Amino acid sequence: MTRVEQAYELAKKTRNNAYAKYSNFFVGSAISIKGVEKLYGGCNVENISFGATICAERNAILNAVAENGKIEIEFVVVCVDTNPVTVPCGMCLQVISEFCKADTPIYLGDLNGIQKTMKFNELLPAPFDTLD
Repeated sequence: MTRVEQAYELAKKTRNNAYAKYSNFFVGSAISIKGVEKLYGGCNVENISFGATICAERNAILNAVAENGKIEIEFVVVCVDTNPVTVPCGMCLQVISEFCKADTPIYLGDLNGIQKTMKFNELLPAPFDTLD
């Protein structure tokens, strides 16, 4: 099993732990970071105050940062049960931008496997950044 397949399986598993009481939209994610063997999973955790909701992708990133400090994302996997598959939201993409390169792969999957691969800069070509 490849590392991407392992991350997909982790994302699919963590999706089952999502707390999606309000939207019933369950999302799992997993990230691989450079130089670290462990994969980091996350799921969405909703709140009645929707602004306090955390998405699966940010949850996975925050787990990795909490354990490792500064990280560089090697790839991201997202698992949903929609057809077509769903891309990370704008807020998640902005957070991902802090820790990845333009060509970092984002693997988009459903309950049957990875369905699409995109590069980060295809999803967010102009992230908010400091001006030089």
